[in-house]
Amino acid sequence: MNNIPEHFLEKIQEAKEKQLKELDLSCEITTRDDRRLTHIPVEVFVLEGLEVLNLQFHRLTDIPDEIAKLRNLTSLNLAYNRLTTVPDAVAQLRHLTSLDLAYNLLTTVPDAITKLHNLMSLNLFCNRLTTVPDVIARLHNLTSLNLAYNRLTSVPGAIAKLHNLTSLNLSINQISSVPDTIALLHNLKKLDLSNNKLTIIPDFIYALLSLEELLFSPTENPVTTMDLFTRFLFPIITGIHFNKIKEISPKILQLQSLRNLSLDEKYVEIPPPEIVRKGIEAIKDYFQQLEAKGQDYLYEAKLLIVGEGGAGKTTLKKKIQNPNYKLREDEATTEGIDVIQWHFPMENGQPFRVNIWDFGGQEIYHATHQFFLTKRSLYALVADTRKEDTDFYYWLNVVELLSDNSPLVIIKNEKQDRHREINERLLRGQFTNLKATLATNLETNRGLSEILKEIKHYISQLPHIGAPLPKTWVKVREALEKDSRNHISLDEYLDICQKNGFTEQKDSLQLSGYLHDLGVCLHFQEDPLLKKTVILKPKWGTDAVYKVLDNKTVIRNLGHFTRTDLANIWSAPEYANMQDELLQLMINFKLCYKIPGSSDTCIAPQLLTENQPEYKWEGTNNLLLRYTYEFMPKGILTQFIVAMHPFIVEHKYVWKSGVILEKSQTRAEVIEYYGKREIKIRISGKHKKELMAIVAYELDKIHASYRRLKYSQLIPCNCSACKDSQEPHFYPYNELREFISNGQPEIQCRKKPYKMVDVLGLIDDVIGKKQVFEEDEDGTGRGVIIQGNVEQVVIQQSEKGMNIMEKRTNDKVVIRSAWANGSFYLFTFAVVIASFGFLANTVPLYTLPIILVAGALFVPIIGVFQLKQDGRLSNKSFVELMKIVIGQLPLIGKLVKQNQEKQ
Repeated sequence: MNNIPEHFLEKIQEAKEKQLKELDLSCEITTRDDRRLTHIPVEVFVLEGLEVLNLQFHRLTDIPDEIAKLRNLTSLNLAYNRLTTVPDAVAQLRHLTSLDLAYNLLTTVPDAITKLHNLMSLNLFCNRLTTVPDVIARLHNLTSLNLAYNRLTSVPGAIAKLHNLTSLNLSINQISSVPDTIALLHNLKKLDLSNNKLTIIPDFIYALLSLEELLFSPTENPVTTMDLFTRFLFPIITGIHFNKIKEISPKILQLQSLRNLSLDEKYVEIPPPEIVRKGIEAIKDYFQQLEAKGQDYLYEAKLLIVGEGGAGKTTLKKKIQNPNYKLREDEATTEGIDVIQWHFPMENGQPFRVNIWDFGGQEIYHATHQFFLTKRSLYALVADTRKEDTDFYYWLNVVELLSDNSPLVIIKNEKQDRHREINERLLRGQFTNLKATLATNLETNRGLSEILKEIKHYISQLPHIGAPLPKTWVKVREALEKDSRNHISLDEYLDICQKNGFTEQKDSLQLSGYLHDLGVCLHFQEDPLLKKTVILKPKWGTDAVYKVLDNKTVIRNLGHFTRTDLANIWSAPEYANMQDELLQLMINFKLCYKIPGSSDTCIAPQLLTENQPEYKWEGTNNLLLRYTYEFMPKGILTQFIVAMHPFIVEHKYVWKSGVILEKSQTRAEVIEYYGKREIKIRISGKHKKELMAIVAYELDKIHASYRRLKYSQLIPCNCSACKDSQEPHFYPYNELREFISNGQPEIQCRKKPYKMVDVLGLIDDVIGKKQVFEEDEDGTGRGVIIQGNVEQVVIQQSEKGMNIMEKRTNDKVVIRSAWANGSFYLFTFAVVIASFGFLANTVPLYTLPIILVAGALFVPIIGVFQLKQDGRLSNKSFVELMKIVIGQLPLIGKLVKQNQEKQ
């Protein structure tokens, strides 16, 4: 017992003397392994009055039979240990109501557990269960059962007999179907099936009338794969799966208590994802209207034509509408956006309407693409084959980024029959939304019929086509379409809705929000001014915006304009009495801002001067940060300037690609280098971290508006060679995070003299240790919480899923040689393979494959040695994992298995 830490013995003694009913012997997650228990102290078993015992975060591998002496236990927490089984003695704990065995190594549900008839809560989260025995049905008092993060491929049928169950968690397994017996769980309030392999919601789930939460996608991040590797040596499951639910049934209206429905909107087709995104109440409203008003269908979609100026976009638009259209030499280029309609009959005879949006190719319009390149649309990229100026990667990237991977066709306009090859296979490998590459000569109509055929096919196959809508929605859509006005008041819109069968204002607003999301009309319900107006013709609004951006006076004044200028620009009758709303529309689009203190003057930052003004900068003791992008859409910095305009120094230190900000005697320089796809930030002054936090927050908000944007945050080195340099070495933040999660406290600077630097110090210098957030692949926030001074970091991703890195300032630093980090083993492996190769010259040819396979099988063995050398495996775990690896070797594994069976 000498290896039991003193403070645990003191707690046990205190419980004995005071006859306490609760004993907490748990560790903090950051406790060193040498201070964790490897067995339950025998002194615990004399505390027969105990009702609550907490032993989580230790290294327990078994539970002694003496546990049966604690007959009064009602709660036992053994989470985060190394248990592979539970002894029969546990069955004698007749009063146990709560048992937590999360994060252990159980492969089956121990029989002893199924004899605990008073058990109400059982947590088996993150074990190795592949099945659940039928005898679990004995736990008839169970109200909460957590089987998440195991290896289940089906829902255990016996669960249906647990009639008192109120919470069932089956998330993060490999379940592809749900048995209809689940409908017998009449008291179930929460059902979590997220991260499985489901494609439908079975009808019988809608019979669970007590449900309050139904989850098919996670509402928070699961445990990290890295956490599982470090705790269990190899992943508990082969990978994380995603349910792909396409349809919600109107039967969801039966679930009157349901307040949280979570599923991945990108797979849902019915109801429309625009409805699903707004939550369960919007979904129920949608189905209630379908039920009350009947259903109808809208066969309507958008075709967006993009490409460089002069490529033939306008000609294509007119040829689609009328193949007999004759080209004119003086064809005017599109300014801003032009929208026309095209109708064709579908194969089922239904008339189909296409709204063709033709985008101006001038660069001034590129920064506004994000507001008009909508999802669930078809895109046509037009390229002039005479010129080689079409940046296919830019256009394919921008469409993929802004339209959530909507389908796209490339149309090569072979003017004067000049042919041009493009590497379509390479492009398809990078852009899965590229559907076809078509060639045409729009002057002679060669290839035009094939283009029309393909457009009809792809646009009619868009997911929302043919989706049922309430009849009232279709009637209002048709009424708005026939209305010749550019805009109407909210009261007029509500009146139209009422005349066409709407009885609730919230339903009318739901429809205007849906049409806004589709780009059919514009209704900014969150804006105090714009919410009073419904813009029926988006082209009217966009034309007004582009009239300002194209105005020669505004351009000459480098983006500066006044209300007098706007009165002249918007002097046409169609803009009368709407100038305030149109200006607010530009502000909403982040196309301009008002100069603080002046209600009259505005600035459009995309028209600012290219020239960087002269200014003094204190170049010592700066705080630096960089963002680099795989693909950088245009307009990130101009949006940032609009967002941060109150802090612009003297409201004059701003140019097209940069800005100087000032707050609390601190200055920030933010410059975009578009050609390098990066933004550089440097900050000087008294409160550098505070201003850096504000700048990073605003940039991250802009980044979040692009759902597929891929970028890296780069942290500068703070070693003696880099600290005061304006060109230090930079580390990707993700790389530093990996060092933290792998327990590596230091990283090497890549500049001479190649010093080791503290990872925590790097993060603290720029971001601070209190809280750092990052985004994962499906967009969910993941927190990195740093506690204390500099001693420890906890990376937290879910309620219990954490990785730890500890650093103690007084600990002796051990510097390992390069050989200790795996080079020796890799060198050995290379020698072995070389030896095999040499032998291959002296042995028969048929043995060569055997030699190569044998060499490859050494790779996992080297990996095990690497984990052991890095201190990530205990001696016992090293032996266990080595057995597993050797067991995979041909012949040797078979002999080992036979030997084990004999024993």
